[in-house]
Amino acid sequence: MKKFYFFIIFLVVSITFSFAQEKKKIIIENSDFIDMNQTEIPGAIVFTGNVRVLHNGVKINCNKAYHFKDEEYIKAFGNVQINQGDTIFLNSRYAEYDAKIELAYATGEVSMRSPESTLVTDTVYFDKKNQQAFYNSFGTIHNKENTLKSKSGRYYVDQKKYKFSTAVTVTNPKSTIKTNHLDFYENSGHAYVFGPSTITSNENVIYTENGFYDTTNDVGKLTKNSKITYDNKIIVGDDLYYDRKKNYSRGINNVKITDTVNKVIATGHFAELYRNIETKKDSMILTKKALVKTLVEKDTMFMHGKKIIVSGPKENRIIRAFNNVRFYKTDMSGKCDSLHSSTKNELTQLIGKPILWNNDNQMTGDVMHLIGNNKTEQLDSLKVLNNAFIIQKDSLSLNGYNQIKGQNLYGKFVDQKLKEIDVIKNAESIYYIYNDRNEFVGIRKSVCSRINAEMIENKIETMTGFNNAESNIYPEDEFPENARKLRGFVWRGDERILTKEDIFPAEELALDEKAKSESKKKATKAEKPMEILKETLEYDKKNPKPKDTTVKPVKSEKVK
Repeated sequence: MKKFYFFIIFLVVSITFSFAQEKKKIIIENSDFIDMNQTEIPGAIVFTGNVRVLHNGVKINCNKAYHFKDEEYIKAFGNVQINQGDTIFLNSRYAEYDAKIELAYATGEVSMRSPESTLVTDTVYFDKKNQQAFYNSFGTIHNKENTLKSKSGRYYVDQKKYKFSTAVTVTNPKSTIKTNHLDFYENSGHAYVFGPSTITSNENVIYTENGFYDTTNDVGKLTKNSKITYDNKIIVGDDLYYDRKKNYSRGINNVKITDTVNKVIATGHFAELYRNIETKKDSMILTKKALVKTLVEKDTMFMHGKKIIVSGPKENRIIRAFNNVRFYKTDMSGKCDSLHSSTKNELTQLIGKPILWNNDNQMTGDVMHLIGNNKTEQLDSLKVLNNAFIIQKDSLSLNGYNQIKGQNLYGKFVDQKLKEIDVIKNAESIYYIYNDRNEFVGIRKSVCSRINAEMIENKIETMTGFNNAESNIYPEDEFPENARKLRGFVWRGDERILTKEDIFPAEELALDEKAKSESKKKATKAEKPMEILKETLEYDKKNPKPKDTTVKPVKSEKVK
C-alpha cells in the first residue's frame, strides 16, 4: 500500500514538474512561414507572418521573429506587442526576449501601458522575474490628468509605482512638481519627493526636501525644510500639511508665518492658516508658545497669548489673543486676560485685569483702550475705563509712589511717550513735591472731580485738580506711612515685562522644550525618504474598481 502512495506522489510531482518545465519553454504559434534552413541568420529559426510567442505568462506578437532555440532567445520585428496578463502592454518596432533570465528589451517608438498609465519613450527593459520595467532614454508618462517627464525611470508592477532618481517634472491642470527624486503611485496619484522639490500652482509655491503630495486631491504633507509661499504670506515649519481645495495649511513645531503686506510675523509650535481667495480675508490661528510680532511706531511689538487669531486684510486686520496675554515693546509692556486689536479704527482693547507699563508708569483698570493714528501710524491716546489707577515710583525717595486714581483715565501720547493724562470722576492723588534744587518739600494729597497731569520724559511734572478740589501738603514726618497709599494700591513692579523673552510664562516654555525635543527626533527621520503612508498602501482596497456588469453570452451546448 505504501508503494502505491509513493507512486501516486511521484506521479503528481512528475506531472507538476513537467508542466512547469513545459510552461518555461518558448512556444511559437500562428506563423505563416517557418524557415528551418537558417539561410537568413545562422543559429536561428525564422518565423514570419502573424507570429505569436508564449513563455511563462509573457506573450509576444510580431511580424517576424528569430528564435535562437539553444540560447532560448527571441528577436522580434515589426508591430511588436509584448504583454503580461493585464499588467504590462509593450508596443515597439523591435524587441528582444531572453527566456533564461526573463528579460525583455523593446526599442523604437516604445509605448508601455500599465493599468493606470502610458509611457512613451525610445527604449524599455522589462524584467519579468523581478516585475520591473525601466528606461534611460527620456520618457513621457500620461497618468489620468498627470503628465510625467524624465530622463530615466523605473516601474514596479506589483506596487503600481514609478520611481525616478533624476530630474522629473509632473504637470497637471492644477499644479507642477519638479524634483530629482520621486516615487509616483499610478493608481492613487500619490507622489513622494525627496531632496530639493517644488510644487507650483496658481495660488502658491511649495518647497520641501521630503514630502508627500496627492495629485488627485491636492493634499500635501511636508517634513523637511518646507515652505509654502502665498501672494503675501510665507509659512515654514517642521511638519506642514496643505489642502489646496480647502485653502488650508497647518504647521507643527517651529512654525513661522510671515505676512509681508501687513508686516506681521507669527510663530508657534502649532498654527493653522485659512485663506479666502475671493475676499482676501485670510486668517491664522496659533497656539503652543504663540507669538505675533508687528511693526508699531518703527518699533516691534511682541505679543503672546495661549491662543492668537489674526484675520482680515491690511485695511481691516484683526488680532485676537486669549488667556494670559502679554506684550512688550521697548517703551511699553502689559498683561491682560484677552486682547482685541483692529487696524480699521486703530483700536486695541485690553480686557480682563489689564495692566500697562509705559516706561516707569504702571496703569491698571477694568478695561483699557490703546488708540492709534492711521496717518502717522503711531500710538495716539489711551483710555482706562473703570477703577483707573496710575502709579509711578518716586525717583528720589526710598519708598515713595506718585499715584492718581479715579473712575476713568484718558491719556495722550506724543512721540511714543505719555504726554498728558486726565483722570475723571472721584479723582484722588498722592504726589511727592520737590523744589528746583531737588530738595524734598512735602507730600501732597488731593481729592477732586478731575485731575490733569502733564508728563515730561514719562514723569509727572505738574498736577492740577478741578471742581471741588481739596488739596493738602504734608511734611514727611506728619504724613503716616499707611496713609501714603490710596485705596486699591498694588505695586506690581516685579511683574513688569522688561524683555521680549519675559512674555512667555513657564508652561509655554515647557511646551517649547518639548517641541524642540520632538524636532530633533524628527530631523533624523527626515534624512531618509518618507515612509509610505497607509492611505497609499491601502488605496486599491478602499477604492475598488467597479465590477464589470456587462452580460456575457452563454455558450450553447451542441446537440448530440
